[in-house]
Amino acid sequence: MQVHVHDSLAAIDATDWNRLNRNGNPFLRHEFLLALEQTGCLGEQHGWFPRYFTLGNDGQLLGACPAYIKTNSYGEFVFDWSWAEAYEEHGLRYYPKLVVAVPYTPVTGQRLLTAPEADRELIAGLLIRAVHEYADAGKLSGVHWLFPTDDERELLAGTDHTALRNDCQYHWYNRDYSSFDDFLADCTAKRRKTIKRERRSVAEQDLQLEVRSGDSLSEAEWSVVCALYASTFDRKWGEASLSEAFFQQVGRTMGENFVIVFARDEQGIAACAVMLRDEETLYGRYWGCFRQYRNLHFEACFYQGIDYCIEHKLKRFEPGAQGEHKITRGFHPTLTWSAHRLFDEGFNEAVGRYLTQERAMVEKRREQLGTLLPFNEHYPAS
Repeated sequence: MQVHVHDSLAAIDATDWNRLNRNGNPFLRHEFLLALEQTGCLGEQHGWFPRYFTLGNDGQLLGACPAYIKTNSYGEFVFDWSWAEAYEEHGLRYYPKLVVAVPYTPVTGQRLLTAPEADRELIAGLLIRAVHEYADAGKLSGVHWLFPTDDERELLAGTDHTALRNDCQYHWYNRDYSSFDDFLADCTAKRRKTIKRERRSVAEQDLQLEVRSGDSLSEAEWSVVCALYASTFDRKWGEASLSEAFFQQVGRTMGENFVIVFARDEQGIAACAVMLRDEETLYGRYWGCFRQYRNLHFEACFYQGIDYCIEHKLKRFEPGAQGEHKITRGFHPTLTWSAHRLFDEGFNEAVGRYLTQERAMVEKRREQLGTLLPFNEHYPAS
């Protein structure tokens, strides 16, 4: 078997790559990752430099891994700024580092892509070794595996000197509901009343909600989607990472994976929520508004997503990172994971000890947050 490292996904056949994406995760599709490259969302300006690992035999692609050399920690959603500061204080260089992740996407998914017919554990193990050897030989400070799946977490936990880290997101789980009212019937009377009031207030403001598949949008509508996405960054976080060209390209190449919720008032489109889906899960990603309305964010980003999952019989709804206000609207505190290997042994040991303590605190916090769920009885997260 041979391992190759590519600095562009264009060097890898899209059909071969997508065949390894066993769960059909939209963020791991060749089309999504290539669009990030080709439309100015990566590179020097953003600090993401692609390094795609592939493993094959006689021209057959058996495994792959999306990785990026990083010169900062933006867009990762696993926060290690304090580690970088500690390196600097000791006269060491933290950047560049290597992350195995999807840029700007805090969504759990395969990081070790393997062919259906391949021995997954064998191929995954070879990829892990290749990634770590590449980073070490290139004098990168370490390797960071962000949002791996449960089986990958177990593989990484068995890798020498690799420490696990956890965090908490808020996910909704479909219990074979037949309607939104069926979901509400699981909630306490108080929370049921509050959710109904929030939804009713949107209708009372003469707003019209429209749910569209991305492949039905025109170029002009995708331009509006991008403008709404960018408006949130203009108000809160500065420069947006995704370009209009990105939205246009993914709209053409994988629009069927996008679910767009438009909110219209008498002036036209006032707001939108951008979501993606696969066969089991809906992923909430972006929100933006030109004009603000009471409870519209909850309706467009949460309740419309729940409605969509029920109608299309999806199992989960992951509305994005952070936001404890999601819990009382039916979203379970759910652990997400990352794995870290630093090549400075002293720092690696210190970070490992810290993460052991942090994991216990995160787990305790998750249990406490679970008491805020709105249901009549306790339901496990999955």
